[in-house]
Amino acid sequence: MTLSPAGTLGIDFGTSNSAIAWAGPQGDSRLIPLEGQAVSMPTAVFYNAEDNRTHFGRDAVAQYLAGTEGRLMRSLKSLLGSPLLNETTVVNHQQLSFQDIVATFLAELRERATQALGAAPRRVVMGRPVHFVDDDLARDAQAQQSLLDAARAVGFDEVSFQLEPIAAALDYERRLSRESLVLVVDLGGGTSDFTVVRLGPDRLALPERSADVLATTGVHIGGTDFDQKLSLEQVMPLLGYRHLGPQDREVPSRVFFDLSTWHLIQWLYLPRAISQAQSLRVNYRDTALHERLMKVLKHRDGHRIAHEVEQAKIRCSQLDGATDVDLSDVERGLRAPLDTTHLREHLGSLLARTVACARDCVQAAGLSDGALDAIYLTGGSSALRPFQRALQAEFPGVAMVEGDLFGGVASGLAYGR
Repeated sequence: MTLSPAGTLGIDFGTSNSAIAWAGPQGDSRLIPLEGQAVSMPTAVFYNAEDNRTHFGRDAVAQYLAGTEGRLMRSLKSLLGSPLLNETTVVNHQQLSFQDIVATFLAELRERATQALGAAPRRVVMGRPVHFVDDDLARDAQAQQSLLDAARAVGFDEVSFQLEPIAAALDYERRLSRESLVLVVDLGGGTSDFTVVRLGPDRLALPERSADVLATTGVHIGGTDFDQKLSLEQVMPLLGYRHLGPQDREVPSRVFFDLSTWHLIQWLYLPRAISQAQSLRVNYRDTALHERLMKVLKHRDGHRIAHEVEQAKIRCSQLDGATDVDLSDVERGLRAPLDTTHLREHLGSLLARTVACARDCVQAAGLSDGALDAIYLTGGSSALRPFQRALQAEFPGVAMVEGDLFGGVASGLAYGR
């Protein structure tokens, strides 16, 4: 087996899902299956305390949901640029930093690529959002450096970066028959990124494409933010959020914000956090709500609730109708309703800020809406119906094209030069 196949591996390390693709020196990019035939997998790591094995993707989530004793880690990308990245946590009697856990996930992606290619890839183009961190250039640079360090630590010799919306544009370009001005919309789990770019079959072979990128913008809002908001509004009140206590004061809200935020949930399982939550009992008039909260924390059901909220959001969007969040693990028969009105009302502000960022991108490009040939959608969160409606209302008459929501960015990254 050769040590270094000629070509480039593209890695879309996402907040919620990840994908990888390979392109040889002369060939088209192809997505590499990661779990069975699935070409994307959840960015999830589960440390199994029962047999000391490490699980990834759907397998990781399934292990956790089956009640296996262990630690589930999700939304690792959200920690990039944060001081929490270098914090350590005890996993199966080992002290690991979250930087180590990011590297563990990247190492698994590289191993699965090696199995598919028959050789270990050495050159990689990593995707990155327009902004890892909004309005903080130093932290944004640190986030990219942390991802670079992780990629090098797992064996990649040549590491470069490409903006995720530009990668999506390079993938879409191969399907165009004429030159077009396109607004590329990439909504992932943690960020929303926009690019106005000139694309076309005659431009594919150009060695330098920077002049074709007319504008880029981004905002740190994504699918996990939508999940957090829906959880706070529909689920957390069942555990005491906004509950008025004996003094007609609301129960302190910090625990509910953390419990509805994927990458913070694990901290609530620590003994100190359990003790702090227990002390909140005096703030409750209805102590049954506090008992629910404590059951969730002691049974480590926070990730399960977050998963149920995410799935209910997807069902509600796909069905364009009513569903509910299953909380029967907390209490028999307990459910939180979720319908299209909830999506529209609870997510309205977040969606408005996201669409405003798209508008800023078109304005920065100096274009009128009539100059756009298409809006190209990628990233799992771009499938959310309320978002698509808000975007179409902002750009009436511009055709919206739904691309490969989970694999388009990785495919474009593999074309990186």
